[in-house]
Amino acid sequence: MLRPIRRALLSVSDKTGLVEFARELHTRYGVELIATGGTRKALADAGLPVKDISELTKFPEILDGRVKTLHPAIYAGLLAKRSKPEHMQTLTDHGLPEIDLVVCNLYPFEQTVAKPGVTEAEAIENIDIGGPCMVRAAAKNFESVLVLVWPGQYPDTLKEMATHDGKVPREWRRESAAFAFDRVRDYDTAIANYFTDGTDNKPFGGVYDFSLNRKQTLRYGENPHQQAAFYAEPGLTRPCVSTAQQLHGKELSYNNILDLDSALNLAREFTSPAAVVVKHNNPCGAATAGTLAEAFHRAWDGDPLSAFGGIIAFNQPVDAKTAEAMLSGERFVECVIAPDYDDTALSLLKGWKKNVRLLKTGPLSGPPQGLDYRRVDGGLLVQTRDVGADDLTKWEVKTKRQPTPAERDALWFAWLACKHVKSNAITLASGTQLVGVGAGQMSRVVSVEIAIKKAGGKAKGAVLASDAFFPFPDNVELAAAAGITAVVQPGGSVKDADSIAACDKHGITMLFTGVRHFRH
Repeated sequence: MLRPIRRALLSVSDKTGLVEFARELHTRYGVELIATGGTRKALADAGLPVKDISELTKFPEILDGRVKTLHPAIYAGLLAKRSKPEHMQTLTDHGLPEIDLVVCNLYPFEQTVAKPGVTEAEAIENIDIGGPCMVRAAAKNFESVLVLVWPGQYPDTLKEMATHDGKVPREWRRESAAFAFDRVRDYDTAIANYFTDGTDNKPFGGVYDFSLNRKQTLRYGENPHQQAAFYAEPGLTRPCVSTAQQLHGKELSYNNILDLDSALNLAREFTSPAAVVVKHNNPCGAATAGTLAEAFHRAWDGDPLSAFGGIIAFNQPVDAKTAEAMLSGERFVECVIAPDYDDTALSLLKGWKKNVRLLKTGPLSGPPQGLDYRRVDGGLLVQTRDVGADDLTKWEVKTKRQPTPAERDALWFAWLACKHVKSNAITLASGTQLVGVGAGQMSRVVSVEIAIKKAGGKAKGAVLASDAFFPFPDNVELAAAAGITAVVQPGGSVKDADSIAACDKHGITMLFTGVRHFRH
């Protein structure tokens, strides 16, 4: 059913496109405009005839604007069923006008609480009361009322009105109502989570709710027979895969997004120029160096066979020399993610392969934030992220031989890389170059065997990191036979003394971190 738009109530925080939209409503379709506070001023300053909300309610805005739309004159005009004579007679009896369109985006609560150092008072003042109430009322009565909660809906609304001579069809009203209810749910969830995080239960309340906005529908999931979509946290601004801007290449896949996240999270562990190569959600190459180009060469050369077809992440903007390094040789890369690209680098990479995906995050700022989720059948596992637990000053040397300064640097690098490998995880590093990885094995000693095999001759003189303790000294024996000189592991096994003794026998230094980094 088509419904005309004759009267619109506008009350927005985000005024993007507001004046242009309202001008089209009024000048082309003769829509009467009613607005609140700052919205009314913006429209009036643009020369549009607009009534103040108080002309409708016959009551002024009070309490610093906390009360302005919470009035029967508003809600009667929104909720009256146009098909019910008794409702329409009530409006007539009380001299109340019908409201056909509500344009309302809410106070920027999510953006406010995302700012560093925001106070509770600031957060509270950005909790919208009247807005969600109006939105819900209009959405409930979508048979007669259109509700818009996002500037991106304005063009489509005008298109519908142009197609239907100033009217809007039921399908558009219902679709907009669904979008409005989604927005109110997301808004209330953000507020509830903010207050839950401020209680003694932090960060876990008795009920856990979260809302995500669909960023894109994917061609398929992990496999072609699976459907998939990518959802992002609302109001998110921090640099990460979810906020990254794709500058080039074909559409991202489900597996691309997983690998990009893994690669970026390892790259951002380092302050020196770093490059990471990820395949199947595990790093197969990683390195730091004096320049980003050198870091890339060293990361790729750590395991060039596995690197082919991988995902590349950098922790610093890509320059021309780094782009040239990627273009040299016969390399195939699925995706590249970095804080930025200089003009020459971007031009080179765009001309490299038409399908390679190039993503820009903006400057990286610390580790990933927020909680970590894992879906299980019938439930959700929620945990804090594995960040901030490592303290190099608390590492303990357990063997007779002390590590050299170079070994300490290499052990720290290997330890950070190991944290991003699927457990059971073993990493070998030569300086700050990843040369061998053993990932996802049921037996730790098999992970050691795989890492050594991957490293080949590079294992000699390398160091080894293990994400969890060595349960038996056979791991040390394998490492010693390969020429590994230093080991770092959490410690805590009942067989620790045996592993330490094996290290002493072979002149290997072993350090305990006291921290475990399982990544299932």
